[in-house]
Amino acid sequence: MSTIRVFDPAMCCSTGVCGPTSDPELARFAADVDWLQKQGVKVERFNLSAQPGAFAETAAVKEALARGTDVLPLVLVDDRIAVEGAYPTRETLAALAGVVVKPANVAPAASGCCGGSAKSKTGCC
Repeated sequence: MSTIRVFDPAMCCSTGVCGPTSDPELARFAADVDWLQKQGVKVERFNLSAQPGAFAETAAVKEALARGTDVLPLVLVDDRIAVEGAYPTRETLAALAGVVVKPANVAPAASGCCGGSAKSKTGCC
């Protein structure tokens, strides 16, 4: 299985989900990373303000940053850039990691106002 590495822009904490006005996109991505890890995928995150050495030591990241910090966040799969400048969706993360997302078991919608049962004499259930 592949290792997913996320190189975040400079943030106040490891996920950016802190402070009085946290970005909902960062909260969604943090939840998606947590879900991916629970599927058995190794995910590593690096924050530019806390771990600048990881950015300097990773050739693909170093090359991308030569174009400016707008390339962040960067998502690497096995040291190749897979997503640049945005946080991917859960579905994209799953595809990058080779995880099959199974659709939720949803019961088919029942017909009629009574969920498929016979109507009462007064009309609807």
